[in-house]
Amino acid sequence: MRFAISIPQYVSDGSFDPAALRRYLARAEELGFHSAWTGEQPLGTMPHLGPVETMTYAAACTDRIRLGCAAFISSLHSPVHLAKSLSSLDQLSRGRLDIAITTGGGFRPFAAFGVEPDSFVARFTEGLRLMKELWSEDRVDFDGRFWRLSDAAMEPKTYQKPHPPIWFGATAPASLQRAVRLGDGFFGAGSTTTAQFAEYVRIIRQALHDQQRDPAGFPIAKRIYIAVDDDAARARERIAASLDALYGYFGLRDLAPVAVAGTPDDCVRGIRDVIDAGADMILLNPMFDDFEQMDRLAADVLPKLR
Repeated sequence: MRFAISIPQYVSDGSFDPAALRRYLARAEELGFHSAWTGEQPLGTMPHLGPVETMTYAAACTDRIRLGCAAFISSLHSPVHLAKSLSSLDQLSRGRLDIAITTGGGFRPFAAFGVEPDSFVARFTEGLRLMKELWSEDRVDFDGRFWRLSDAAMEPKTYQKPHPPIWFGATAPASLQRAVRLGDGFFGAGSTTTAQFAEYVRIIRQALHDQQRDPAGFPIAKRIYIAVDDDAARARERIAASLDALYGYFGLRDLAPVAVAGTPDDCVRGIRDVIDAGADMILLNPMFDDFEQMDRLAADVLPKLR
């Protein structure tokens, strides 16, 4: 069982504290977390640092911990630009990068990114194929629906060969089957409940069987929004407010049921439920008091799960 921790990205204008983030990342490595993860939210009222920039800073502050983003909404990106940014980051981190991607769902403001709403799934699939070719081929000839390249080269390639692990975020059955067909792992969203995650895992496992893929080579993870406090009611109130601040801009309210919050024993039970639902890796995502929450989780919760 592997445990990961989120990298703090909620930074209001002018308030970034470089020394505090360096201490947080050093502590995450010291505590033995497998990896540290960002998320992507290009639009929204929650002040949210970009994932590539945040991971690049984190790479310079750390030596061992793996770094990831769960998840890039890759259908909104130019695959050439995204491939270049990620290959650069994989080189700068000396092969410590994990990548999770998702279509983002049909509610995204596609017009803001020059994307036709009826094309985002096709763009997602084609964009992934193009990124993989740019990362692995010396020269690329690509004649797609959205992108065309002739005798194109991208250097340097990714440090990891043929490319970093690519996790998929998905919820619809067709998307989950696509994850097994094209990806290296599945990453359940923090905005889904444990019961929903369990159903996604069931579909993933069936798809692995149908596509004759070894389940041992296809890890399954989930982000858990979490708050630990000796006052259970206070933990639940604070994380409910934090989730409203993060997702309310998108019309998503009352997301408290997706979180794990309460006393250390409450958190142990909530995390164990996710493990029992099929997770190989848990991304613990505090929403406030990041350093204190990470220390409390490492001291009072994780030892009871190992």
